Amino acid sequence: MKTFKIYLALLLFVLGCTISGLAQKQTPPAGGPPKPFKVPAHETFALPNGMQVTLVPYGTTPKVFVAAMVRAGNIDEGADQVWLADLTTNLLKEGTKTRSAQDVAGEFASMGGSLELGAMADQTFARTDVLSEFGPKAVALIADVLQSPLLPESELARVKNDMERTLSIAMSQPGSIAQNQFAKLIYPNHPYGRLYPTSEMLSKYTIADVRKFYGDNFGAARTHIYVAGMFDSAAVKKAITDAFGKWAKGPEPLLLAPKPESKRVVDVVDRPGAAQSTIIMGLPVTDPTNPDYIPLQVMDSLLGGSFGSRITANIREAKGYTYSPYSMVASHYHAAYWAESADVTTAVTGPSLKEIFYEIDRLSKEPPSAEELTGIKNYLAGVFVLRNSSRRGIVGQLNYVDLNGLGEDYLATYVQKVHAVTPQQVQEIAAKYLVPGKMTIVVVGDKSKIADQLTPYETVSQ
Repeated sequence: MKTFKIYLALLLFVLGCTISGLAQKQTPPAGGPPKPFKVPAHETFALPNGMQVTLVPYGTTPKVFVAAMVRAGNIDEGADQVWLADLTTNLLKEGTKTRSAQDVAGEFASMGGSLELGAMADQTFARTDVLSEFGPKAVALIADVLQSPLLPESELARVKNDMERTLSIAMSQPGSIAQNQFAKLIYPNHPYGRLYPTSEMLSKYTIADVRKFYGDNFGAARTHIYVAGMFDSAAVKKAITDAFGKWAKGPEPLLLAPKPESKRVVDVVDRPGAAQSTIIMGLPVTDPTNPDYIPLQVMDSLLGGSFGSRITANIREAKGYTYSPYSMVASHYHAAYWAESADVTTAVTGPSLKEIFYEIDRLSKEPPSAEELTGIKNYLAGVFVLRNSSRRGIVGQLNYVDLNGLGEDYLATYVQKVHAVTPQQVQEIAAKYLVPGKMTIVVVGDKSKIADQLTPYETVSQ
Protein backbone atom coordinates (compact mmCIF):
# COMPACT_ATOMS: atom_id res chain seq x y z
CA MET A 1 0.00 0.00 0.00
CA LYS A 2 2.83 2.32 0.88
CA THR A 3 4.51 1.55 -2.45
CA PHE A 4 1.27 2.28 -4.29
CA LYS A 5 0.95 5.68 -2.62
CA ILE A 6 4.50 6.59 -3.57
CA TYR A 7 3.84 5.48 -7.16
CA LEU A 8 0.62 7.50 -7.26
CA ALA A 9 2.37 10.59 -5.93
CA LEU A 10 5.11 10.29 -8.55
CA LEU A 11 2.54 9.79 -11.30
CA LEU A 12 0.62 12.90 -10.25
CA PHE A 13 3.88 14.84 -10.11
CA VAL A 14 4.89 13.74 -13.63
CA LEU A 15 1.42 14.50 -14.99
CA GLY A 16 1.53 17.88 -13.36
CA CYS A 17 4.88 18.65 -14.96
CA THR A 18 3.66 17.41 -18.33
CA ILE A 19 0.50 19.49 -18.22
CA SER A 20 2.53 22.46 -17.07
CA GLY A 21 5.01 21.88 -19.93
CA LEU A 22 2.23 21.65 -22.50
CA ALA A 23 0.68 24.84 -21.24
CA GLN A 24 4.05 26.55 -21.48
CA LYS A 25 4.52 25.29 -25.04
CA GLN A 26 1.11 26.58 -26.06
CA THR A 27 1.65 30.04 -24.65
CA PRO A 28 5.26 31.04 -25.27
CA PRO A 29 6.27 34.43 -23.91
CA ALA A 30 6.33 37.24 -26.41
CA GLY A 31 9.75 38.12 -27.70
CA GLY A 32 11.27 41.50 -27.03
CA PRO A 33 11.84 44.13 -29.71
CA PRO A 34 14.61 43.20 -32.17
CA LYS A 35 17.97 44.68 -31.30
CA PRO A 36 20.20 46.32 -33.91
CA PHE A 37 23.80 45.27 -34.37
CA LYS A 38 26.40 47.96 -33.90
CA VAL A 39 29.78 47.26 -35.44
CA PRO A 40 32.50 48.16 -32.91
CA ALA A 41 34.76 51.01 -33.94
CA HIS A 42 37.85 49.61 -35.59
CA GLU A 43 40.98 50.76 -37.39
CA THR A 44 42.29 49.25 -40.62
CA PHE A 45 45.60 50.01 -42.29
CA ALA A 46 48.21 48.38 -44.52
CA LEU A 47 51.90 47.73 -44.04
CA PRO A 48 54.25 48.76 -46.90
CA ASN A 49 54.51 45.09 -47.97
CA GLY A 50 50.75 44.95 -48.58
CA MET A 51 49.65 43.12 -45.44
CA GLN A 52 46.33 44.36 -44.07
CA VAL A 53 45.77 45.05 -40.36
CA THR A 54 42.49 45.58 -38.48
CA LEU A 55 42.39 46.48 -34.78
CA VAL A 56 39.10 46.24 -32.87
CA PRO A 57 39.08 47.46 -29.25
CA TYR A 58 36.18 45.48 -27.76
CA GLY A 59 34.70 44.33 -24.48
CA THR A 60 35.78 44.47 -20.85
CA THR A 61 37.28 41.00 -20.46
CA PRO A 62 41.08 41.24 -20.27
CA LYS A 63 41.70 38.98 -23.27
CA VAL A 64 42.68 39.58 -26.88
CA PHE A 65 41.97 37.49 -29.97
CA VAL A 66 44.62 37.55 -32.69
CA ALA A 67 43.89 35.98 -36.09
CA ALA A 68 46.06 36.00 -39.22
CA MET A 69 44.00 35.08 -42.28
CA VAL A 70 46.05 34.07 -45.33
CA ARG A 71 44.45 33.86 -48.79
CA ALA A 72 45.88 30.38 -49.32
CA GLY A 73 43.79 27.25 -49.12
CA ASN A 74 42.25 24.42 -51.08
CA ILE A 75 41.51 26.89 -53.90
CA ASP A 76 45.25 26.87 -54.64
CA GLU A 77 45.47 23.09 -55.05
CA GLY A 78 45.70 21.35 -58.40
CA ALA A 79 43.45 18.41 -59.31
CA ASP A 80 46.10 16.00 -57.99
CA GLN A 81 46.88 18.06 -54.87
CA VAL A 82 43.71 17.70 -52.79
CA TRP A 83 44.45 18.36 -49.09
CA LEU A 84 47.96 19.61 -49.85
CA ALA A 85 46.90 22.89 -48.21
CA ASP A 86 45.76 20.93 -45.14
CA LEU A 87 49.01 18.98 -45.00
CA THR A 88 51.00 22.22 -45.24
CA THR A 89 48.98 23.76 -42.42
CA ASN A 90 49.38 20.69 -40.24
CA LEU A 91 53.14 20.88 -40.68
CA LEU A 92 53.14 24.58 -39.77
CA LYS A 93 52.39 23.33 -36.25
CA GLU A 94 55.66 21.41 -36.14
CA GLY A 95 57.94 24.24 -35.11
CA THR A 96 59.85 27.15 -36.60
CA LYS A 97 63.49 27.70 -37.46
CA THR A 98 64.11 28.97 -33.91
CA ARG A 99 61.44 27.14 -31.88
CA SER A 100 60.46 23.48 -31.60
CA ALA A 101 56.79 22.49 -31.75
CA GLN A 102 56.90 22.03 -27.98
CA ASP A 103 58.36 25.54 -27.56
CA VAL A 104 55.58 27.07 -29.67
CA ALA A 105 52.85 25.21 -27.77
CA GLY A 106 54.43 26.06 -24.43
CA GLU A 107 54.72 29.78 -25.19
CA PHE A 108 51.07 30.03 -26.24
CA ALA A 109 50.04 28.10 -23.12
CA SER A 110 52.05 30.48 -20.93
CA MET A 111 49.93 33.34 -22.34
CA GLY A 112 46.68 31.57 -21.45
CA GLY A 113 45.90 30.41 -24.98
CA SER A 114 46.78 27.91 -27.67
CA LEU A 115 47.62 28.04 -31.36
CA GLU A 116 44.82 27.17 -33.79
CA LEU A 117 45.83 26.45 -37.38
CA GLY A 118 43.63 25.30 -40.23
CA ALA A 119 43.13 25.32 -43.98
CA MET A 120 39.78 26.14 -45.56
CA ALA A 121 38.59 26.46 -49.15
CA ASP A 122 39.76 30.06 -49.59
CA GLN A 123 41.95 30.80 -46.57
CA THR A 124 44.35 29.45 -43.98
CA PHE A 125 44.08 30.75 -40.42
CA ALA A 126 46.54 31.05 -37.54
CA ARG A 127 44.86 32.38 -34.40
CA THR A 128 44.90 32.49 -30.64
CA ASP A 129 42.99 34.00 -27.72
CA VAL A 130 45.32 35.10 -24.90
CA LEU A 131 45.41 37.35 -21.85
CA SER A 132 45.49 41.01 -22.83
CA GLU A 133 49.00 41.76 -21.63
CA PHE A 134 50.38 39.15 -24.01
CA GLY A 135 48.83 40.61 -27.18
CA PRO A 136 52.14 41.86 -28.66
CA LYS A 137 53.92 38.58 -27.81
CA ALA A 138 51.10 36.56 -29.42
CA VAL A 139 51.41 38.63 -32.59
CA ALA A 140 55.17 37.98 -32.74
CA LEU A 141 54.71 34.25 -32.18
CA ILE A 142 52.09 33.92 -34.93
CA ALA A 143 54.43 35.86 -37.23
CA ASP A 144 57.22 33.37 -36.51
CA VAL A 145 54.94 30.40 -37.24
CA LEU A 146 53.78 31.86 -40.56
CA GLN A 147 57.07 33.32 -41.81
CA SER A 148 59.69 30.86 -40.60
CA PRO A 149 58.11 27.41 -40.48
CA LEU A 150 60.44 24.45 -40.19
CA LEU A 151 58.17 22.14 -42.21
CA PRO A 152 60.21 19.18 -40.96
CA GLU A 153 60.46 16.08 -43.12
CA SER A 154 60.86 14.01 -39.95
CA GLU A 155 57.17 14.63 -39.06
CA LEU A 156 55.73 14.15 -42.55
CA ALA A 157 54.91 10.44 -42.28
CA ARG A 158 53.24 10.84 -38.87
CA VAL A 159 51.13 13.79 -40.01
CA LYS A 160 50.09 11.98 -43.19
CA ASN A 161 49.11 8.92 -41.14
CA ASP A 162 46.87 11.11 -38.98
CA MET A 163 45.28 12.59 -42.09
CA GLU A 164 44.84 9.11 -43.59
CA ARG A 165 42.85 8.09 -40.51
CA THR A 166 40.74 11.24 -40.79
CA LEU A 167 40.10 10.47 -44.45
CA SER A 168 39.12 6.86 -43.70
CA ILE A 169 36.64 7.96 -41.06
CA ALA A 170 35.13 10.61 -43.33
CA MET A 171 34.71 8.18 -46.21
CA SER A 172 32.86 5.77 -43.90
CA GLN A 173 30.26 8.42 -43.05
CA PRO A 174 27.28 8.80 -45.42
CA GLY A 175 27.10 12.54 -44.76
CA SER A 176 30.69 13.10 -45.90
CA ILE A 177 30.21 10.85 -48.92
CA ALA A 178 27.07 12.72 -49.94
CA GLN A 179 28.66 16.16 -49.47
CA ASN A 180 31.71 15.10 -51.49
CA GLN A 181 29.56 13.84 -54.35
CA PHE A 182 27.32 16.91 -54.29
CA ALA A 183 30.33 19.25 -54.48
CA LYS A 184 31.78 17.27 -57.41
CA LEU A 185 28.56 17.61 -59.36
CA ILE A 186 27.89 21.31 -58.88
CA TYR A 187 31.54 22.46 -59.08
CA PRO A 188 33.09 20.14 -61.71
CA ASN A 189 36.74 20.75 -62.56
CA HIS A 190 37.16 23.29 -59.76
CA PRO A 191 38.83 23.06 -56.32
CA TYR A 192 35.47 23.76 -54.64
CA GLY A 193 34.33 20.42 -56.06
CA ARG A 194 37.24 18.43 -54.61
CA LEU A 195 36.61 17.93 -50.88
CA TYR A 196 38.56 14.71 -50.25
CA PRO A 197 41.68 13.16 -51.78
CA THR A 198 42.18 9.51 -52.52
CA SER A 199 44.35 7.59 -50.12
CA GLU A 200 46.88 7.06 -52.92
CA MET A 201 47.04 10.79 -53.64
CA LEU A 202 47.66 11.61 -49.99
CA SER A 203 50.39 9.00 -49.68
CA LYS A 204 52.41 10.51 -52.56
CA TYR A 205 52.87 14.01 -51.14
CA THR A 206 56.50 14.78 -50.33
CA ILE A 207 58.08 17.43 -48.16
CA ALA A 208 59.17 19.13 -51.40
CA ASP A 209 55.49 19.38 -52.42
CA VAL A 210 54.67 20.96 -49.06
CA ARG A 211 57.51 23.46 -49.16
CA LYS A 212 56.68 24.45 -52.74
CA PHE A 213 52.99 24.95 -51.84
CA TYR A 214 54.03 27.13 -48.92
CA GLY A 215 56.45 29.16 -51.05
CA ASP A 216 53.92 29.63 -53.84
CA ASN A 217 51.03 30.73 -51.65
CA PHE A 218 52.11 32.38 -48.40
CA GLY A 219 53.18 36.01 -48.12
CA ALA A 220 52.26 39.45 -46.82
CA ALA A 221 50.08 40.45 -49.78
CA ARG A 222 47.74 37.54 -49.06
CA THR A 223 47.52 38.14 -45.31
CA HIS A 224 45.14 40.15 -43.13
CA ILE A 225 45.70 40.16 -39.36
CA TYR A 226 42.82 40.98 -37.02
CA VAL A 227 43.20 41.87 -33.35
CA ALA A 228 40.02 42.15 -31.21
CA GLY A 229 39.50 42.59 -27.47
CA MET A 230 41.25 44.56 -24.76
CA PHE A 231 44.80 45.47 -25.75
CA ASP A 232 47.40 48.23 -25.79
CA SER A 233 46.88 49.58 -29.30
CA ALA A 234 50.28 51.26 -29.61
CA ALA A 235 52.12 48.17 -28.39
CA VAL A 236 50.18 45.85 -30.70
CA LYS A 237 50.76 48.12 -33.70
CA LYS A 238 54.49 48.15 -32.98
CA ALA A 239 54.52 44.37 -32.59
CA ILE A 240 52.74 43.89 -35.92
CA THR A 241 55.08 46.28 -37.72
CA ASP A 242 58.19 44.72 -36.17
CA ALA A 243 57.08 41.13 -36.69
CA PHE A 244 55.45 41.30 -40.12
CA GLY A 245 57.02 44.42 -41.69
CA LYS A 246 59.90 42.55 -43.33
CA TRP A 247 57.82 39.64 -44.64
CA ALA A 248 58.12 39.39 -48.43
CA LYS A 249 55.08 40.59 -50.30
CA GLY A 250 54.67 37.29 -52.11
CA PRO A 251 51.99 36.43 -54.68
CA GLU A 252 48.64 38.14 -55.04
CA PRO A 253 45.57 36.04 -54.11
CA LEU A 254 44.42 33.55 -56.74
CA LEU A 255 41.07 34.57 -58.23
CA LEU A 256 39.56 31.43 -59.72
CA ALA A 257 35.81 31.78 -60.16
CA PRO A 258 33.94 28.48 -60.53
CA LYS A 259 31.49 27.68 -63.32
CA PRO A 260 28.85 25.81 -61.31
CA GLU A 261 26.44 23.32 -62.85
CA SER A 262 22.70 23.85 -62.47
CA LYS A 263 20.87 20.85 -63.85
CA ARG A 264 18.76 17.94 -62.67
CA VAL A 265 20.96 15.03 -61.77
CA VAL A 266 19.98 12.13 -59.51
CA ASP A 267 23.14 10.49 -58.21
CA VAL A 268 22.99 7.41 -55.99
CA VAL A 269 25.92 6.13 -53.94
CA ASP A 270 25.12 2.53 -53.08
CA ARG A 271 25.44 1.39 -49.45
CA PRO A 272 23.91 -2.09 -49.36
CA GLY A 273 22.04 -2.76 -46.16
CA ALA A 274 21.86 0.88 -45.06
CA ALA A 275 18.87 1.52 -42.80
CA GLN A 276 18.82 5.18 -43.78
CA SER A 277 19.25 7.27 -46.89
CA THR A 278 21.30 10.45 -46.68
CA ILE A 279 19.92 13.10 -49.02
CA ILE A 280 21.57 16.29 -50.21
CA MET A 281 19.74 18.27 -52.86
CA GLY A 282 20.32 21.78 -54.09
CA LEU A 283 21.84 24.08 -56.66
CA PRO A 284 24.13 27.09 -57.09
CA VAL A 285 22.65 30.46 -56.11
CA THR A 286 23.81 34.04 -56.14
CA ASP A 287 26.84 35.05 -54.06
CA PRO A 288 27.03 37.44 -51.06
CA THR A 289 27.76 40.50 -53.24
CA ASN A 290 24.26 40.35 -54.76
CA PRO A 291 21.47 42.40 -53.06
CA ASP A 292 19.31 39.24 -53.20
CA TYR A 293 21.64 37.42 -50.80
CA ILE A 294 20.12 38.59 -47.52
CA PRO A 295 16.52 37.97 -48.70
CA LEU A 296 17.81 34.56 -49.86
CA GLN A 297 19.02 33.83 -46.32
CA VAL A 298 15.64 34.86 -44.90
CA MET A 299 13.86 32.62 -47.38
CA ASP A 300 16.17 29.73 -46.49
CA SER A 301 15.54 30.14 -42.76
CA LEU A 302 11.80 29.97 -43.33
CA LEU A 303 11.97 27.05 -45.74
CA GLY A 304 14.47 24.71 -44.06
CA GLY A 305 17.27 26.62 -42.34
CA SER A 306 15.85 26.85 -38.84
CA PHE A 307 14.23 24.47 -36.36
CA GLY A 308 10.89 26.19 -36.92
CA SER A 309 11.12 25.96 -40.71
CA ARG A 310 8.53 24.44 -43.01
CA ILE A 311 10.52 21.44 -44.22
CA THR A 312 11.47 20.55 -40.64
CA ALA A 313 7.84 20.86 -39.53
CA ASN A 314 6.76 18.67 -42.42
CA ILE A 315 9.20 15.75 -42.62
CA ARG A 316 10.29 15.75 -38.96
CA GLU A 317 7.32 16.84 -36.88
CA ALA A 318 4.36 15.83 -39.05
CA LYS A 319 5.67 12.80 -40.97
CA GLY A 320 8.45 11.50 -38.72
CA TYR A 321 10.69 10.69 -41.69
CA THR A 322 13.85 12.12 -40.15
CA TYR A 323 15.27 13.59 -36.98
CA SER A 324 17.32 16.60 -38.02
CA PRO A 325 16.80 17.93 -41.56
CA TYR A 326 18.28 21.29 -42.39
CA SER A 327 18.97 23.59 -45.30
CA MET A 328 21.62 26.25 -45.74
CA VAL A 329 23.07 28.84 -48.06
CA ALA A 330 26.82 28.17 -48.12
CA SER A 331 29.30 30.56 -49.71
CA HIS A 332 32.81 30.57 -51.10
CA TYR A 333 34.63 33.54 -52.57
CA HIS A 334 32.06 35.03 -54.96
CA ALA A 335 30.12 31.77 -55.16
CA ALA A 336 27.31 30.14 -53.19
CA TYR A 337 24.86 27.26 -53.21
CA TRP A 338 21.62 26.30 -51.49
CA ALA A 339 21.18 22.75 -50.20
CA GLU A 340 18.74 20.72 -48.12
CA SER A 341 20.13 17.73 -46.21
CA ALA A 342 18.36 14.95 -44.33
CA ASP A 343 18.98 11.43 -43.07
CA VAL A 344 15.71 9.62 -43.69
CA THR A 345 14.44 6.10 -43.17
CA THR A 346 15.13 4.02 -46.29
CA ALA A 347 11.46 3.24 -46.90
CA VAL A 348 10.54 6.95 -47.10
CA THR A 349 13.37 8.20 -49.30
CA GLY A 350 11.03 9.01 -52.19
CA PRO A 351 8.25 10.43 -49.99
CA SER A 352 10.82 12.70 -48.28
CA LEU A 353 11.86 14.16 -51.64
CA LYS A 354 8.20 14.60 -52.52
CA GLU A 355 7.56 16.62 -49.36
CA ILE A 356 10.71 18.76 -49.77
CA PHE A 357 9.74 19.60 -53.34
CA TYR A 358 6.19 20.28 -52.16
CA GLU A 359 7.43 22.87 -49.66
CA ILE A 360 9.70 24.49 -52.26
CA ASP A 361 6.81 24.66 -54.73
CA ARG A 362 4.43 26.04 -52.11
CA LEU A 363 6.78 28.83 -51.12
CA SER A 364 7.52 29.64 -54.76
CA LYS A 365 3.82 30.19 -55.42
CA GLU A 366 2.45 31.61 -52.16
CA PRO A 367 4.00 34.31 -49.99
CA PRO A 368 4.24 33.33 -46.31
CA SER A 369 2.04 35.09 -43.79
CA ALA A 370 3.43 38.23 -42.19
CA GLU A 371 3.27 36.50 -38.79
CA GLU A 372 5.31 33.49 -39.94
CA LEU A 373 7.89 35.71 -41.62
CA THR A 374 8.22 38.01 -38.62
CA GLY A 375 9.13 35.07 -36.41
CA ILE A 376 11.80 33.92 -38.86
CA LYS A 377 13.24 37.42 -39.24
CA ASN A 378 13.45 37.86 -35.46
CA TYR A 379 15.22 34.50 -35.21
CA LEU A 380 17.71 35.32 -37.97
CA ALA A 381 18.46 38.83 -36.69
CA GLY A 382 18.80 37.58 -33.11
CA VAL A 383 21.23 34.82 -34.07
CA PHE A 384 23.27 37.33 -36.06
CA VAL A 385 23.59 39.67 -33.08
CA LEU A 386 24.41 36.82 -30.67
CA ARG A 387 26.97 35.30 -33.04
CA ASN A 388 28.82 38.59 -33.29
CA SER A 389 28.89 39.39 -29.60
CA SER A 390 32.35 37.98 -28.98
CA ARG A 391 35.92 38.73 -30.02
CA ARG A 392 36.02 35.68 -32.23
CA GLY A 393 32.61 36.41 -33.75
CA ILE A 394 33.47 39.99 -34.64
CA VAL A 395 36.71 38.95 -36.33
CA GLY A 396 34.84 36.24 -38.22
CA GLN A 397 32.34 38.72 -39.60
CA LEU A 398 34.94 41.35 -40.50
CA ASN A 399 36.95 38.69 -42.31
CA TYR A 400 33.82 37.55 -44.17
CA VAL A 401 33.14 41.11 -45.29
CA ASP A 402 36.74 41.68 -46.35
CA LEU A 403 37.02 38.38 -48.22
CA ASN A 404 33.88 39.04 -50.21
CA GLY A 405 34.43 42.77 -50.65
CA LEU A 406 31.06 43.65 -49.11
CA GLY A 407 31.88 47.07 -47.77
CA GLU A 408 31.76 48.62 -44.31
CA ASP A 409 27.99 49.00 -44.14
CA TYR A 410 27.19 45.31 -44.69
CA LEU A 411 27.37 44.44 -40.99
CA ALA A 412 25.88 47.74 -39.81
CA THR A 413 22.79 47.36 -42.00
CA TYR A 414 22.37 43.58 -41.90
CA VAL A 415 19.67 43.47 -39.22
CA GLN A 416 17.70 46.30 -40.84
CA LYS A 417 17.86 44.54 -44.20
CA VAL A 418 16.62 41.30 -42.68
CA HIS A 419 13.64 43.07 -41.13
CA ALA A 420 12.90 44.87 -44.42
CA VAL A 421 12.29 41.59 -46.31
CA THR A 422 8.62 41.24 -47.27
CA PRO A 423 6.48 38.12 -47.73
CA GLN A 424 6.27 38.89 -51.44
CA GLN A 425 10.08 39.06 -51.67
CA VAL A 426 10.41 35.66 -50.01
CA GLN A 427 8.07 34.12 -52.56
CA GLU A 428 9.87 35.83 -55.46
CA ILE A 429 13.31 34.77 -54.22
CA ALA A 430 12.17 31.15 -53.84
CA ALA A 431 10.71 31.16 -57.36
CA LYS A 432 13.81 32.85 -58.81
CA TYR A 433 16.53 30.68 -57.26
CA LEU A 434 15.04 27.35 -56.13
CA VAL A 435 14.18 25.92 -59.54
CA PRO A 436 13.39 22.21 -59.01
CA GLY A 437 14.39 21.26 -62.56
CA LYS A 438 17.92 22.56 -61.98
CA MET A 439 18.53 20.77 -58.68
CA THR A 440 21.17 18.12 -58.15
CA ILE A 441 20.01 15.26 -55.91
CA VAL A 442 22.54 13.01 -54.21
CA VAL A 443 21.35 10.02 -52.19
CA VAL A 444 23.62 7.69 -50.23
CA GLY A 445 21.72 4.55 -49.35
CA ASP A 446 20.71 1.01 -50.27
CA LYS A 447 20.23 1.27 -54.02
CA SER A 448 18.21 -1.96 -54.27
CA LYS A 449 15.57 -0.45 -51.97
CA ILE A 450 15.51 3.16 -53.14
CA ALA A 451 16.03 3.02 -56.92
CA ASP A 452 12.30 2.75 -57.67
CA GLN A 453 11.52 5.54 -55.23
CA LEU A 454 13.94 7.87 -57.04
CA THR A 455 12.74 7.12 -60.57
CA PRO A 456 10.12 9.94 -60.60
CA TYR A 457 12.87 12.48 -59.88
CA GLU A 458 15.19 11.43 -62.70
CA THR A 459 13.10 13.33 -65.23
CA VAL A 460 12.10 16.94 -65.02
CA SER A 461 8.54 18.11 -65.52
CA GLN A 462 8.40 21.01 -67.94
